[in-house]
Amino acid sequence: MSIINISHAEVTTFILVGMPGLEYAHIWISIPISRMYLIALLGNCTILFIIKTEPSLHEPMYYFLSMLTLSDMGLSFSSLPTMLRIFLFKASEISANACFAQQFFIHGFTALESSVLLIMSFDRFLAIHNPLRYSSILTTLRVAQIGIVCFFKSFLLVLPFPFTLRMLKYCEKRQLSHSYCLHQDVMKLACSDNQIDVIYGFFGALCLMVDFMLIAVSYILILKTVLGIASQKEQLKALNTCVSHICAVIIFYLPIINLAIVHRFVQHVSPLFNVLMANILLLVPPLMNPIVYCVKTRQIRVKVVAKLCQKQIY
Repeated sequence: MSIINISHAEVTTFILVGMPGLEYAHIWISIPISRMYLIALLGNCTILFIIKTEPSLHEPMYYFLSMLTLSDMGLSFSSLPTMLRIFLFKASEISANACFAQQFFIHGFTALESSVLLIMSFDRFLAIHNPLRYSSILTTLRVAQIGIVCFFKSFLLVLPFPFTLRMLKYCEKRQLSHSYCLHQDVMKLACSDNQIDVIYGFFGALCLMVDFMLIAVSYILILKTVLGIASQKEQLKALNTCVSHICAVIIFYLPIINLAIVHRFVQHVSPLFNVLMANILLLVPPLMNPIVYCVKTRQIRVKVVAKLCQKQIY
């Protein structure tokens, strides 16, 4: 009679978590989460529609904003299925292959958003530093080429993730820490050597930090250029064109930095806090970016109001 060692049976599914300690309220928590997804989808679709239909917005700045909007929508759709399954249907299990695929798209769109925010900072620097040559340097063709390079660079960066995770063996542990799959979360469950995943995961995180540092350098150069402008009115006008982008950078990077600090320096953290921070990371940027750009960018705000008024007349 053979004895089966259950503790070393290979895991084929993982278990995601909702809100630890608030399982009884998951159905109620699903209501604001669903509304946030709907508002984010409506806002991002509105931005894309306005930019597409208004010839006056066919400029590099708004093309890059379209790329940011698409990356936000990609982030939303990547995490939406598992979050709604957990909170609406209490279905917390996810197959290993589906988990690997989800983390690939989440990390891919996160890297893409980081790259787009970096390109947008260079765009603002170029517009302020050399406004006369701005249109000739950033032609429509060049903007499209930059967008394609950002896309391939971002997804090629995370392409090894699902393959390296698939090579690992998962034994007894299968409880993840979030409502969706992340590379660093899955690799911790492996019972085989995950050294490659640790190193490459660190490299991926380092790439995001490099993007953030280059954005900071761009704004130092922007500030230096603005301070060289004689008129205070022109200085404020130049800085005002950067406000929306600065807000988008803060909204995107602040949760990432907070989560990294907590994981690195805080030893005893509530599981609920970790889940909340991780959910904010994916829920807030797609929700807030359209609002920020509609409120702070006059050209978009005017066009949105005009479209709404036009519908009311008809």
